[in-house]
Amino acid sequence: MPAHVAESDSTPDPTGTTGTTDPLAHERAHLAASRAALRGMREDVQALDIRDVTANWVNAAVLQSQIDDRIKALADLSHTPLFFGRLDYLHSVGGEPAEGADGGRFYIGRRHVHDAAGDPMVIDWRAPVSQPYYQASRTSPQDVGLRRRFGYTGGELTAYEDEHLTDPAEAEHTSRLLQAEIERPRVGPMRDIVATIQPEQDEIVRSGLGGTVCVQGGPGTGKTAVGLHRVAYLLYAHRERLARTGTLVIGPNRSFLHYIEQVLPALGELEVKQATVDDLVRTGVEVRGEDEAATAVVKGDARMAEVLRRAVRSHVTAPVEPVVVVRGSRRWRVPAYEIQEMVDELLARDMRYGAAHEALPQRIAHAVLVRMEEAGEAPDDRVQNAVARNPAVKAAVKAVWPAVDPAKVVLRLLSDAEFLAAHAEGLLSDEEQKRLLWAKPARSVKSAKWSAADAVLIDEAGDLVARTHSLGHVVLDEAQDLSPMQYRAVGRRCSTGSATVLGDLAQGTTPWSTESWGEALFHLGKANAVVEELTAGFRVPREVIAYASRLLPAISPGLAAVESVRESPGSLAVREVPGGVADLDAAVVAACEESLRHEGSIGLIAADARIPVLGAALEAAGHAYLAPGEETTAASRLTLVPASLAKGLEYDYVVLDEPAAVVDGEPDERTGLRRLYVALTRAVSGLTVLHAAPLPEVLVQA
Repeated sequence: MPAHVAESDSTPDPTGTTGTTDPLAHERAHLAASRAALRGMREDVQALDIRDVTANWVNAAVLQSQIDDRIKALADLSHTPLFFGRLDYLHSVGGEPAEGADGGRFYIGRRHVHDAAGDPMVIDWRAPVSQPYYQASRTSPQDVGLRRRFGYTGGELTAYEDEHLTDPAEAEHTSRLLQAEIERPRVGPMRDIVATIQPEQDEIVRSGLGGTVCVQGGPGTGKTAVGLHRVAYLLYAHRERLARTGTLVIGPNRSFLHYIEQVLPALGELEVKQATVDDLVRTGVEVRGEDEAATAVVKGDARMAEVLRRAVRSHVTAPVEPVVVVRGSRRWRVPAYEIQEMVDELLARDMRYGAAHEALPQRIAHAVLVRMEEAGEAPDDRVQNAVARNPAVKAAVKAVWPAVDPAKVVLRLLSDAEFLAAHAEGLLSDEEQKRLLWAKPARSVKSAKWSAADAVLIDEAGDLVARTHSLGHVVLDEAQDLSPMQYRAVGRRCSTGSATVLGDLAQGTTPWSTESWGEALFHLGKANAVVEELTAGFRVPREVIAYASRLLPAISPGLAAVESVRESPGSLAVREVPGGVADLDAAVVAACEESLRHEGSIGLIAADARIPVLGAALEAAGHAYLAPGEETTAASRLTLVPASLAKGLEYDYVVLDEPAAVVDGEPDERTGLRRLYVALTRAVSGLTVLHAAPLPEVLVQA
């Protein structure tokens, strides 16, 4: 059935239950009433008086903070549809026949809205009763007689489209409103996809909190949106638990996080933190240095975890003297061999180094108390704690199991060849050890020019000393780019929780990028995770993804190509520019001007080395441009994107400058071709490729 778009539609209500011959007017009236109800809900919270319900100022501050968050969550965003769909069940939810106008009817939206009497006017998309909106089909209608989709323009309801799932006379058709929503021009940050979630995506979104899910998805399959919506769903289904344990979204860079930061607030979730892996591990040192690729690969190798474990434990030494505790006129002696037994027992338990450091004085004190009891005394816990703080005990612990600074351990490994060799024996080759050692050793932790990979090593050493706090759920996006040591760093943050891992093996653009999800999940500590694959593309036009997929045999053999559901003739243009670089610059500017005639956002993607030149060319032509992560607006829609920052971003129209330069900008050809694959797949409506140099051979041969 075609979508209804008229301002006033005289078509009878297909369900025959509204009592009006103008269903569009009926739906608009429900929208207005729902907005009024939401406003009433917000005003009720604002009117709460907590002066007589709190015992002290601390409780009052906590309660007021919760009220403020609730008020924010109930904000009505004028350009965000309050509901986007409707389900008319054949029977009510309790199984009885639907009676009355709304007995089996539910409006599906981004949040729950109820009227003054508490009756629901809009149902949260995450509620169980909403699931058939995404899952019901003609072969499995799930008791749904009618599914209605709504179309909006600037926040105003302007169209609807119906599917009668149990009517054999109605022909199956592709939803025009669904297609229009997917293709709607992208201006501003990333938006939610609650109106367009597909069945295979919905199954991942609603998977339980207890297990970790890994989503392999090619460009345009919606894996990032799926991950964010899974967080929103889990917060809905397990709010109290996750409120205690916390949630975190980890992205590849700050530009990407800025791009996605509005998705969860639009769904009413305000408390989810966002960070990069670098943010997680840069807690104690300043990163000022940079490693060569080969050195970073060694530092990111999982074998470094054992090198660090050996280095930390090397600080434990055998006791050589007994401990003599003087209390009053009595002297209590614990021989060295007995202390060694305590040390051996703590080592065998494989406790955190710091926890064992705290336990050893209590072990020694307990041995003293046993001797006191044998002598007829009756010491209690206070005596044991006092003995544990005795100077003789503290001196013995300092000598046998001294406190350790994780940064100093890593500093010594990277500065002292003998220390490194002693703990890397049988793990790292001589050549690998040479790569790790600094040419000019730093004098102190503060003066060292730490690299990003060094910070991960320090984080690992820190966890060997004291356990890293675990969150309830972590979303890790663009996960294919992480090293084994980075996976371990993320895994520590969800060691007692679960994770959603998102990525595409074909888009791995670091020298240490993973080759298989099995390997990645092992290092993450989630080897039993379920791996799901999304192969249906909704963002990138079929012509564009087919062109980019020519690279797959070279960059990720065996990986299935994305099958786009969107045909868009004319969406791909590949143009050779004769005349050299100067003519190429002018052609790129002209292509940007051509793209700007269309509605939506435009991304000019180029090799990092070409960015200054193209920026100057745009400015000379009078075109202002944004940097990645800066929010596009109706007045400023052109973004100049270094290829190294393009991952995860999307634009309505993309102009790609000189593919060969993108490939040549990476340390090896495979990584360069993967970077090109990323750049080729950022477009939603159209891609223009301009080149003066020959295209990469694999792209031409295919």
